Amino acid sequence: MRPPLFRLHPALASLALAAVLSAVNGRYDYHRDELYFLILERAWGYVDQGPLTPLLGHLSIAVFGDTVWAFRFPSVLCMVGMLWLAALLTRELGGGRAAQALCVWGLAFAGVALAFGHVLSTATVDLVVWTAVLLFAVRALLRDRPQWWLAVGAVAGIGLYNKHLIVLLLISLGAALLAVGPRRALVSRWLWAGVALAFVIGSPNLIYQAQHGWPQLEMASAIAEGDGAENRITLLPFQFLLLGLFLVPIWVTGLIALLRRPAWRPVRALAVAYPVLLAIVLAAGGQMYYSIGLVVALYAAGCAPVAAWAASQGRRALLVAAVGLNTAVSAVVALPLIPVEAVGDTPIPAMNDTVPDQIGWQTYARQASVFQSMTPEEKDRTVTVTANYGEAGALLEYAVESGPVYSGHNELFAYGPPPESATTVITVGLPLDRMEEYFDECLAVAVLDNNVGVENEEQGRTVGVCRGRTLPWAELWPEFRHYD
Repeated sequence: MRPPLFRLHPALASLALAAVLSAVNGRYDYHRDELYFLILERAWGYVDQGPLTPLLGHLSIAVFGDTVWAFRFPSVLCMVGMLWLAALLTRELGGGRAAQALCVWGLAFAGVALAFGHVLSTATVDLVVWTAVLLFAVRALLRDRPQWWLAVGAVAGIGLYNKHLIVLLLISLGAALLAVGPRRALVSRWLWAGVALAFVIGSPNLIYQAQHGWPQLEMASAIAEGDGAENRITLLPFQFLLLGLFLVPIWVTGLIALLRRPAWRPVRALAVAYPVLLAIVLAAGGQMYYSIGLVVALYAAGCAPVAAWAASQGRRALLVAAVGLNTAVSAVVALPLIPVEAVGDTPIPAMNDTVPDQIGWQTYARQASVFQSMTPEEKDRTVTVTANYGEAGALLEYAVESGPVYSGHNELFAYGPPPESATTVITVGLPLDRMEEYFDECLAVAVLDNNVGVENEEQGRTVGVCRGRTLPWAELWPEFRHYD
């Protein structure tokens, strides 16, 4: 018999997490991906993702105002939702008050959970979607109530509007069920009805992708080609950092218990799905955090046996110390607690690559604001072209006068080419030696410097002015296109 949901700990942990994130989410600046979301036009999909995450950010700004804090408010809600879903998963596996408390307090301030709660990213939304899918799958299998596959399908369909990575989870679960059972679930009409429901709900985004030649597959290929080797090297070691080193014994215990406990035999596919997913990500060269949803589920499972183990006062003290240490380390690494002026003197940017991507945008925008110093006549024939969407977003968000801004990065390529009347181009982050092939002259006018010593993609890049375009934009614009 399942224990009740002890709501006090999830409620307190949710309040604590929401309070911390709300207090710090306005520090630093937008992440480069958030600047990209700000300038995306409404659509059923984009070449690199679905429309859900940008839409959430824009809706939040419409309600709370145009601030970094407002844009990130949905990430707070997602992390709170993830906590409650994880607590329900622990309860589903027989975890009582102590196990549920361990689940929510450990996850509330765990590594990637804090990082995803601090910025609004597609991974933020994916985390709550994956946790919900796994909870409902466990209910379908453990309760022998196959109707829950409809809930799995409904949530997966919503997830298709965010990232198509949810398909990897479904494939991994399907392969695990085939390998260790219960195989009868694979022939359940409810399971296949859930699959159909997912595709029906997600069909507008899928139709968009089909009509545009499945650009997300091209995007995945570009990521694998550019970062695949590094991703493969770091995938396995990074698994131990996703929630934090001090929580690793808990989720590893969950994985082992799912394989060994007779009572959990109907859901041992959950444990097998994890290495299956890692194998898929390893082969594809995907990002090392793609498995975070399954790691959260394994952690939720591990809380039940670990809480039972910690029956004595000494063991409880050890467990509390582990969660406390993990919280302290995760908070320093994942949250913007260090003053921006001091970040460059710490190892934090190297440990958490989302940090440098939140620093310097207003300074860069000022340094790249060449357009406002031009004469009215030259402004009429000038556009700005940036190397990436972060620079484009920063100019449109912060420059006093930016003029038309274009970029060939991901979805922004579709917003071009510039008008044929544009014969002068302000370049931001683009190599001038390459630009000289297409213009009569190119002059460097500034070098981007955030003035706080934080290394990121923009630091040290050149701002230039190129005049006398030598090719029509119809021929030139494809040269700027790139996916990453």
